[in-house]
Amino acid sequence: MRFENFSDKQTLALSWWSDSSPYEDYDAIICDGAVRSGKTLCMGISFVCWAMRRFDGLGFGMCGKTITSLRRNVVSVLLPVMSDLGFVCEEKLSKNLFTVSFGGRTNTFYLFGGRDESSQALIQGATFAGVLLDEVALMPRSFVEQACARCSVSGSKLWFNCNPEGPNHWFYLEWIQKYQERRALYIQFALEDNPALSRRIVQRYRKMYSGVFFRRFILGEWVASQGRVYDFFDENFIGKPPEGEIEKYAVSCDYGTANPASFGLWGLKENVWYRLREYYYNSRIEGTQRTDAEYVKELLTLCGNIRPSAVVVDPSAASFIEALRREELSVLKADNDVLRGIRLTADLLKSGRIVICCDCIDAIREFSLYSWDEKKEGKDAPIKQFDHAMDDIRYFAATIAAPAGEGFFAATYVERER
Repeated sequence: MRFENFSDKQTLALSWWSDSSPYEDYDAIICDGAVRSGKTLCMGISFVCWAMRRFDGLGFGMCGKTITSLRRNVVSVLLPVMSDLGFVCEEKLSKNLFTVSFGGRTNTFYLFGGRDESSQALIQGATFAGVLLDEVALMPRSFVEQACARCSVSGSKLWFNCNPEGPNHWFYLEWIQKYQERRALYIQFALEDNPALSRRIVQRYRKMYSGVFFRRFILGEWVASQGRVYDFFDENFIGKPPEGEIEKYAVSCDYGTANPASFGLWGLKENVWYRLREYYYNSRIEGTQRTDAEYVKELLTLCGNIRPSAVVVDPSAASFIEALRREELSVLKADNDVLRGIRLTADLLKSGRIVICCDCIDAIREFSLYSWDEKKEGKDAPIKQFDHAMDDIRYFAATIAAPAGEGFFAATYVERER
């Protein structure tokens, strides 16, 4: 591979630790800002090059929300680049590590996932010469602080990158607002700081987000969520079922007994998923709760003579899942990450990959009412009201409709002509 030109901010992230840099003696670097701005790749290259230039025979930590996401977003892109630069890289998947050799030196890079509070136990006892935390704002504070505490080797440094969250997020308060006293270099990236992105792609990303997500992921601001979750949704996102043969069917379910239950029947045609029709039952209004068997019957009625390729269900609805499987339906436990599901739903709607058909009146109603809970400081969460169709739609978006790999990695290199 050969590299195109780097922007000034990317160059600074790549070289801040070098002997000629005015920031060479800083203890940390923080890169945040817009999505797809190239900060992740630059941070990874810089981290490995710094480690190989300064140390030999030592261990380094690389952390992500999960090891799977870390491999997908960082390692799978980074290692081919380092190999093309002349480094010898060997990944050991079963041990969650890789080694890098160059110029007679060899160092080991250990992979960790910071999913929840219990994750800090995974990293206790380790000793690192440096640690890189990718998407640090998605990790619990206890894990991040434990990872930082592991860097006890003389000359060790800390590397953080993330997209912005809310203004009361602990990382924003404790690191970004205090970057000078923590002796950290702080770089805020914009889309335009990635020269690999064409003007057309930049404009596409600007159109993909709105409201709080636009301010965070495009403008790079740490702002609070407020107002409607899908503030862009209007009649332009409501369509008619497609004509002709449907290629594939699926059903998404938000199961409720005391709360409403919402099922959506989806059909795929020419790479677009249409929410063709729905079932919505509010036991509080109707005055009668329904059993698992009754809900299964309603789901089959919704499908008619269609046999869906998958039924996506909230993973906590164990008895309902079992009832569906007894009907020999293919059941998938939904990805229930609320914020990821909301972001994917918005992305898929705005890109035209999912369409809500006009017969889905309860989904359309909830889109106009589903709002952020502004009383929850420091944590993004929608109000638990008017959210049942919204939940089944985000289950579908995150589990079935999301593109493989969930978006592309905007790198700053291109393959050689062959």
